[in-house]
Amino acid sequence: MPTVKYTAGFLMLWAYCFAGGPGHLVQIHGIMDSGKYQQILNQNLTASARNLIISRGWVFQHDNDPKHTARATKEWLSKKHLKVLEWPSQSPDLNPIENLWRELKVCISQRQPRNLKDLEKVCMEEWAKIPAAVCANLVKNYRKRLISVIANKGFCTRY
Repeated sequence: MPTVKYTAGFLMLWAYCFAGGPGHLVQIHGIMDSGKYQQILNQNLTASARNLIISRGWVFQHDNDPKHTARATKEWLSKKHLKVLEWPSQSPDLNPIENLWRELKVCISQRQPRNLKDLEKVCMEEWAKIPAAVCANLVKNYRKRLISVIANKGFCTRY
């Protein structure tokens, strides 16, 4: 699959998804460190969880990026009483949102934005079009994907 590259700059995005659909898509300006990551979570994730009345049994997943594993981030997550999925280092990236990032890239390449401003607009429009059913299916099949990877000792699976 060809990738979409732009010489005029780049666009860094953060987003989340849950069984009810895609969450907010946020453009990141500058370098994302632990403080900026906490700010994004505070402004987007916790408020959405309350507004969407997600059950108390939900678990937050992110990878082992240094801003995610920083002591300050861990303390912030603990203070907010957010349960975080334990994720071993050097593990396959099985976060369901990776599937959504791929879908977004495919949609972007089909629309062929001409500049950075157009790219941002297309990203926001295409993200908003992702059906809730797609996210529900990713969450529903997540356990099966994890079991498959564990059974295959971390090597490739059909997922």
